[in-house]
Amino acid sequence: MRDTRESRLLLVLLIAIAFALITVDIRGGEDSPVDGARQAAATVFGPIENGVATAVDPIGNAIGAVRDSGERHDRMRVLERENAALKARLGSDDRNRSRARELDKMLKTAGAGRYGIKGAEVIAIGAAQGFSWTVTIDVGSRDGIRRDMTVLNGDGLVGRVTTVGPGTATVLLANDPDFTVGTRMEKTDELGFATGQGDRPLSVQLLNGKSKVKKGDRLVTFGSQAARPFVPGVPIGEVVRVDPSGGDLTRTIYVRPYVGFTKLDIVGVVVEAPRTDPRDTVLPPKPAPPKPTPTVTVTVTPSPDGAAAQGQSESRDGVQGDDPGSAPGTPSGPPADNRSTGGQGRSTTGTTGQNDQR
Repeated sequence: MRDTRESRLLLVLLIAIAFALITVDIRGGEDSPVDGARQAAATVFGPIENGVATAVDPIGNAIGAVRDSGERHDRMRVLERENAALKARLGSDDRNRSRARELDKMLKTAGAGRYGIKGAEVIAIGAAQGFSWTVTIDVGSRDGIRRDMTVLNGDGLVGRVTTVGPGTATVLLANDPDFTVGTRMEKTDELGFATGQGDRPLSVQLLNGKSKVKKGDRLVTFGSQAARPFVPGVPIGEVVRVDPSGGDLTRTIYVRPYVGFTKLDIVGVVVEAPRTDPRDTVLPPKPAPPKPTPTVTVTVTPSPDGAAAQGQSESRDGVQGDDPGSAPGTPSGPPADNRSTGGQGRSTTGTTGQNDQR
């Protein structure tokens, strides 16, 4: 339709008619003259509207679902980030508490032995040397670390320093097959040499083949000249098996180390040796032996009535068997008669004697 003067006049006329019908419809209320036309239009166009709505509703729902899904996904991402941050904080708190306990235990061990230590953290497992049992720690020559220094933690002997860099150092663990340390038995002072066996107990050769060793005995480091590479008195482990003595010059025992070499975290490098040998003072106190289980003892006591009856029976038996008044060949009678007869006999004899004297 062209934009002409007639078309503009027609548009203005239609708008005026529409406003007039709206005004009449509003004022008429339920009796509006256009109500019939409205109902007729609803009858004609209602099914068409329902069909269009049925066809369009899935699209609208899909659009709404996509919009809601995006909002939910955004909210889920926010919650996931919050949960991850919370887990990280909780995990960090747990790890910090665990490391604080390890550090406190190590400081107590160092204090018991009078060791001057430099704390370190294990930052790598297994060095470039091959398949050795080694770890890398985050201290080096700048921190005063030197080769052949003793490394320990709160449980006992960890190993010795083998390689030192400016900021890191390599530690050969005590369970490595190339690791050897002098040992001393608690109390008995029997000496030996411990060698690592990987994930198996340490093998210890005691110098005295006739030494008396039992399961549960404990060992500490014997110490080296000038405390390098080992300071004395560091706990090593306890005996778990003893080979039978075969008359050899040495004796082999197997020791479970105190240190868990697969879960090292905080360690200490001994940078200052103690002035005196701490001997066995660094070893933890032994647990108290278990209390014996009390046993129930049953005592049978005879009743007073039974004991009295038994005593009366024995009394009667004794009177009948030991009657002094019964003469040989005299018929036995009641106990009272025997005692009376005996008494009369003794009295008669005494009287006769008195008469003779007179």
